[in-house]
Amino acid sequence: MKNELIERFTSYVKIDTQSDESSDTCPSTEGQWELLRLLVEELKEIGMEEVTIDENGYVMATLPSNTDKEVPTIGFLAHVDTATDFTGKNVNPQIIENYDGGDITLNEALNVVMSTKDFPNLSNYKGHTLITTDGTTLLGADNKAGITEIMTAMAYLIQHPEIKHGKVRVAFTPDEEIGRGPHKFDVAAFNAKYAYTVDGGPLGELEYESFNAAAAKITIKGNNIHPGSAKDKMVNSMKIAMELHNQLPAQEAPEHTEGYEGFYHLISFNGEVEQTQLYYIIRDHDREKFNQRKATIESIVQSLNKKYGNETIQLELKDQYYNMREKIEPVFEIVEIAQQAMESLGIKPVIKPIRGGTDGSQLSFMGLPTPNIFTGGENFHGKYEFISVDNMIKATKTIIEIIKLFEQKA
Repeated sequence: MKNELIERFTSYVKIDTQSDESSDTCPSTEGQWELLRLLVEELKEIGMEEVTIDENGYVMATLPSNTDKEVPTIGFLAHVDTATDFTGKNVNPQIIENYDGGDITLNEALNVVMSTKDFPNLSNYKGHTLITTDGTTLLGADNKAGITEIMTAMAYLIQHPEIKHGKVRVAFTPDEEIGRGPHKFDVAAFNAKYAYTVDGGPLGELEYESFNAAAAKITIKGNNIHPGSAKDKMVNSMKIAMELHNQLPAQEAPEHTEGYEGFYHLISFNGEVEQTQLYYIIRDHDREKFNQRKATIESIVQSLNKKYGNETIQLELKDQYYNMREKIEPVFEIVEIAQQAMESLGIKPVIKPIRGGTDGSQLSFMGLPTPNIFTGGENFHGKYEFISVDNMIKATKTIIEIIKLFEQKA
């Protein structure tokens, strides 16, 4: 299984599948199409049935049931795109056998070192086989590790028909990193009762709580006059923007919050005297607090419009996704089965809220309850991203074990 995982994973990461928020196509980039088409061929090669790809790039396939029992159909999903935060072009994966536990030189020429001081978690991986970047790109374990593990689990079950299982559906999806993953996903065509995204991080991660999420686009109009004759005439939109930002609680920002603490995050500020645009994301696990955060922004905008004139500030506030906990708790056995699967393999489940969202956040509200399980990767979205092959094996075995448990409990 080890060599199979390495071979698949390293071939996937070499395809540049970075998504593009400015594109209005689905998938948003041609590179995603390349990998999606490759996955279609590979699913057919390993013996999966009902392999389809639709006009929006969503790949689906079936592992038929081989049991007489009535087992609910379960699904496993992973996304093909990589993050927009760092380049995913010309990924050159480095394989470290029997990691010694020390600093890892990713790129000698550029002096890029992943140190145990900066990344103390490296101590967990002594003796493991690691796959790292060459220090110039991200790796793409998020989420090509998930694709690799799902594909390898399916191949294993096809090669081992003595393992009884119900019907399993798999899907590989585009554009998760830009928040559009499930937007055109056909839940009815997928036709699973429950699903899991294989999109988590280190060993044992099991997540069924995500943020409630909204985005705020704020446009501020100013009035630009020659500074020499600007008295009582100039309105500097950037100063109003700063005034607005300073009315938000300074400690409720990503750099000061953790666990269940929500935040306001200013992700871009583009301005001149005449016009300024601010983009915020708003996050909170608690729906009531989430609504209060949105109300706070609305209240600040209202008071500043009162001060500077009603047409000064325009606010576009849009919900993005909600905490999937409220859809998963009524069917909590799907979380318990994942826990049991991990424990039976000697893995300690690490259950914690996602300080973010997955495709499962949206799918759960589309009628497909979808918690998230680990891939084995760390430091996603940057040059220090790496993954343990040993933990990829454990993730693959966890998928297989979940499938077995659903059949046994039927």
